[in-house]
Amino acid sequence: MQELIGLVEMVQRTGDPFEEGLALAMQRLLISPNFLFRIEHGTELPGKPFQAVADYELASRLSYYLWSSMPDDELMRLAGEGRLRDEAVLDAQVHRMLQSPKAQALVKNFGGQWLQFRALESIKPDRDVFPAFQEYLRKSMAEETEQFFAYIVQQDRPITDFIAADYTFLNEKLANFYGIPGVKGNEFRKVDLAGTPRGGVLTQASILTVTSYANRTSPVLRGKWVLENILNAPPPPPPPGVPPLEESSVGPTASLRKKMEAHRTNTTCASCHARMDPLGFGLENFDAIGAWRTKDGEHDIDASGKLPDGRSFNGPTELREILTADRDAFTVGMTERMLTYALGRGLETYDRRTVRSIARETAENDYRLSSLVAGIVKSLPFQHRQEGENQ
Repeated sequence: MQELIGLVEMVQRTGDPFEEGLALAMQRLLISPNFLFRIEHGTELPGKPFQAVADYELASRLSYYLWSSMPDDELMRLAGEGRLRDEAVLDAQVHRMLQSPKAQALVKNFGGQWLQFRALESIKPDRDVFPAFQEYLRKSMAEETEQFFAYIVQQDRPITDFIAADYTFLNEKLANFYGIPGVKGNEFRKVDLAGTPRGGVLTQASILTVTSYANRTSPVLRGKWVLENILNAPPPPPPPGVPPLEESSVGPTASLRKKMEAHRTNTTCASCHARMDPLGFGLENFDAIGAWRTKDGEHDIDASGKLPDGRSFNGPTELREILTADRDAFTVGMTERMLTYALGRGLETYDRRTVRSIARETAENDYRLSSLVAGIVKSLPFQHRQEGENQ
């Protein structure tokens, strides 16, 4: 405070107006590292390679994790009373904060990053091929995924709903696009998907669009998305010198599936494509903007697939059943993604034990989202910092 006041007084001594002094002091405040960064000093723990974050620092970590904003009065009070590390208090705060409208920040920031639906803003499908893709439809696609994610947060649903849910949120525009009758008006509302081929985020138009090319679907991009975000088994990057799929030959002369199968004859490509392609082909009934189809041009859609472990499926519904059976792999993967987001850093080898523990406790608590979040905020890496680490 004295430094800032001194700047105001210095300007006044030169004869400039008082307001000029305030402006200089404000500039100094805005470039301060304490304003630009969340600086944590922590508390030394003798004999430990890490420090415990201070109570107010823990309040900030919790608030910026779930709300992307500063702590409110209740968090500050609990920090001041030294009660924020109590497990029962943390559980209560997690439930309170997830029920707050401010938790929409978790949906937009974490959800948009993890599920990649915020990339929808920059996607430009070929309007000649997909004339139905207009701006209002784009916004409706994104809104569906946001409202779906928000419902899981607010209702404390199992995180397995991201794969297996038989409901979604639609307005009239998107319902007509999906071929689902009985939805009228611009307002989004919860819709039962029983009897339809849709369910979970995997069949939402936002995800199907961002995992396609401008003029056609991409079984590779979709399969890669499933491996990374659902099965927690990302494929390695393609080796150098691998030829791309010959785009000019994909069309009426041969189906996309046949061209992909020919591409896999390259032994360098085969190992990764054997994992990615079947997953992507299971979604081929959805075109590049997520509309249902039974043909690709003149070719019938073949949405069958067989995984390397021998499990086979035909179409998105059976694919979802297989993915749901791998819910523990999904839980570990989502835990890794959310812990990374909460800490604001990449995970290290020593974080693996924490991830496994949180995922196991989440499974034991019926996969509830609140259990996953609570496990993260009570974990050692969330409540401590390594020497030299800062937020």
